[in-house]
Order: sequence, then structure tokens, then C-alpha cells
Amino acid sequence: MTYADFFSDIKGRFMEADVSDITEHLAYQFNIVGDAEGIFYVEVKDGAIYVEPYEYFDRDAMFTGKAETFMKIASGKLDPVFAVTTQKLKVEGDITKALRLNELIKSKGKKK
Repeated sequence: MTYADFFSDIKGRFMEADVSDITEHLAYQFNIVGDAEGIFYVEVKDGAIYVEPYEYFDRDAMFTGKAETFMKIASGKLDPVFAVTTQKLKVEGDITKALRLNELIKSKGKKK
């Protein structure tokens, strides 16, 4: 899998999230290591979600892991907290905001 293929797929998954009830600004950077290596960010701002293939310097949290780990998390097949505890995912930054990633994953398909 190339980074372009991975990013296209992961962006589609995140864009399904209903963030209309999230009033807090959230910004996450994701560092993919191994196959499909690259960087992207997810930002929730003013009731909208943005997913772009760039580094985000003013992020709340940064996640580092393999592409397959991110795909499992984005598809709801792997809990992000479990991924951290089993060392499949590394998190740096504001842990409280990092935990809100689960809200984004669980809100998929609930867009109004």
C-alpha cells in the first residue's frame, strides 16, 4: 500500500465522522511508520472536520504507529486506548484531548 492509497482511504473514513456536537478545537497529527510512511492531520474546528496530508505544528496530540493500526482504529476494529496499552500506538501531547479520538471514531455514519 502506498501513502497516497492509505491517505485516500483514511481520509474517507474520518470524513464520515459527525463532529457537529464537538465545540472544542481538536487537532491531531498522525505519523505513519513502516509501509505507507507519511504524516497527516485531523482537525475539528467550528463543527467541521478537516483531514490533510501535512504536518500540524499546533497540534493537541500526536499519534505514531503503523498504517494497519490506524486503519483498524479508523474502522472501529481496534480501540485506540487498547492500541496504546499494547504499544501498537504511541501518543504524545494532551492525553485528555487524545482520548477524544474515540468520539470521532464512534460518531462515524451518524452525520445529520
